[in-house]
Amino acid sequence: MIGTYRENVIFQDPGAPIPDGVGGWSTEWADLTPAAWRVQIEPSPANDQERQAAGGTVIATTPTVVVRGRMHKGVSTSTRMLWESRTYAITGVRASDAHRQYMELTAVERVAP
Repeated sequence: MIGTYRENVIFQDPGAPIPDGVGGWSTEWADLTPAAWRVQIEPSPANDQERQAAGGTVIATTPTVVVRGRMHKGVSTSTRMLWESRTYAITGVRASDAHRQYMELTAVERVAP
């Protein structure tokens, strides 16, 4: 187990909406406590990145990653993850053991418009 969690990530949740002054809203992100977390990150299997379209055509979807680490009770599907210079939306959270000491996340990279 030692050395498995080599990647350092930051977990954040959305804060309260803030008026942008032109009739819309923006969101500030707030670090979870603790924010920095050590995890293992791997690309998701290729078959998880493909979907069946009408007519049987297979199409590729946005690549995802699988994130494994010790359980962080604050992480949910509202959480985002910052890793290196990338931002990921957490799309799935589950305990990966019966004692709920470890978690497995799925996350998709978000590209700024």
